[in-house]
Amino acid sequence: MVTVIALVVVFVVRLVDIQVVHASALHRQAELKRSIPVTVYGERGAIVDRSGVELADSVTRYDITTAPALVKGFRGKFGGTRLQKVSVSDALEAVSRVSGASVESMRTAIAADPKSNFAYLAKGLDTEHFEKLRRLEIPWIYPQPQSARTYPTGATAGNLTGFMGTDGPQAGLELAYDRCLAGTNGAQTYERGADGVQLPGSTVTTKQAKDGGTLLTTIDSDLQYMAEQDVAAAAKDIGAVSATATVTKAKTGEVLAVADYPTVDPNDVDATHDKGAYGSRALTDTYEPGSTIKAAIAAALIDQGRATPTTQATVPYSRTFPWGGRISDAELHPTEQLTLTGILRDSSNVGITGLGEALTAQQRYDYMRKFGLFEPQSAITYGGQPGMDYPASPNWDSQTNINSMFGQGISTTAMQVASIYQTLGNGGVRIPLHFVAGCRLADGSTIDAPDITGQRVVSTAAADQVVQMLQSVVKGGTLVGMQPISGYNVAAKTGTAEVANGAAGYGADRIISVAGMAPAEDPKYVVTVTFTKPGPGHKFSSSAAPAFRTLMSQVLEKYRVAPSTSEAKLYPATW
Repeated sequence: MVTVIALVVVFVVRLVDIQVVHASALHRQAELKRSIPVTVYGERGAIVDRSGVELADSVTRYDITTAPALVKGFRGKFGGTRLQKVSVSDALEAVSRVSGASVESMRTAIAADPKSNFAYLAKGLDTEHFEKLRRLEIPWIYPQPQSARTYPTGATAGNLTGFMGTDGPQAGLELAYDRCLAGTNGAQTYERGADGVQLPGSTVTTKQAKDGGTLLTTIDSDLQYMAEQDVAAAAKDIGAVSATATVTKAKTGEVLAVADYPTVDPNDVDATHDKGAYGSRALTDTYEPGSTIKAAIAAALIDQGRATPTTQATVPYSRTFPWGGRISDAELHPTEQLTLTGILRDSSNVGITGLGEALTAQQRYDYMRKFGLFEPQSAITYGGQPGMDYPASPNWDSQTNINSMFGQGISTTAMQVASIYQTLGNGGVRIPLHFVAGCRLADGSTIDAPDITGQRVVSTAAADQVVQMLQSVVKGGTLVGMQPISGYNVAAKTGTAEVANGAAGYGADRIISVAGMAPAEDPKYVVTVTFTKPGPGHKFSSSAAPAFRTLMSQVLEKYRVAPSTSEAKLYPATW
């Protein structure tokens, strides 16, 4: 009796200790052993073009995990119709065939801590392969769904979208608009039995996942593809080191295409060895624009009442200045009697500086700023853009004061040059160029819309007169050799800029470009093309003309722009 009472007392004490004193702690330990936490990934938002075509999107991928403590042979159908005995080796071999992971690596992961409840077997399975693995019904493998990034259009717009890395967004819009695109991860738990199988109905959501927003761009993916193909083919043909092209709606400032050569495929970043191609040179690289700037100087002269399209000038081949500086035109010629129109037509450095001195350096500088030079692109958020931290007044020396009028000694980007011609094509009103319309959140609201308030730069009359003058460049000037675009009046300007050699001078390399718009009587679209360091025989802007013509033709055809109804009306070029 004493023995029985003693045993009862021991059992009672032990029960009280388990069920009362340590109940909470033991409950937590048991729950930890059977309750498995799972991260629920908030999906990263898509980047889409103006028609909703996905330039970047998220897809579900599956990491396959296991609990090493539960790994053992089992009886199951193993993808068949009859029960069978399945060894660990058989199971790992099957996982290897489906996932591509090696049996050796999986055995190593399991053996690293045989008593643990977590180890990775394979990562990044797509849905098709995951379904194949699920049908094997291996009880001790567990999927962890996660979001992976994909770029359906490949290299098309890869220079703009950027790409993701193991540490998150690395470049382009992915990085610039990460706050918009990033989702917020949630959490779930589920319980599993002693055999390692998930208990039905045991899943509990402890934190709700939230998907990211959709980044809305103004890019036309079809046109972007055309522009990239055009500029790449032309760059290879003339041996250029790099090239850019832009297409802009003149009346709205919407950028429809920003092409770069070379560029990156965000699906295979490692295939691009030129890290300069990870972004967009059209947005980040500065260069001396050359004669494309002359259109802005002409517009400023007319706006200030200091010249008209027919203002007369006597233009020698070269000029020498009191401080010893000297400038000349690109080609040797006798002294000519040119109007301002003729100066633009022939792209005369001597002529534009002679008339341009009617404006003070401060006036010319202020006009350049209003056209969009010397300051960041206010409506474009994109990493790597130059700071453009310029003072309110020019700090030019005497030579740069002259050279700036034909685009030497000053720095621009290709997008800033496009801004000049958008302004002229829009009757003198500059609308900040932009290729992001905003971020659409899950609730339908839109944030991050850029400020695209227009600013008048020159009068409507001044802008229209310059556009009309620029038709002479195509009809009889530096672009006369370009095959006409049948049915359309085109206004354009060429640029051939020397490249600084890093030793306070210029070398033999050039940057050639064409910027223009069509139809000239009512500009709808602005196209620019720029080629850096073309090979021998292609040092003049005429080598950039075929790419400009091809791209502008595609733009006019794609958007079904009505042809011009009359011949171009040209101002006199000589007197």
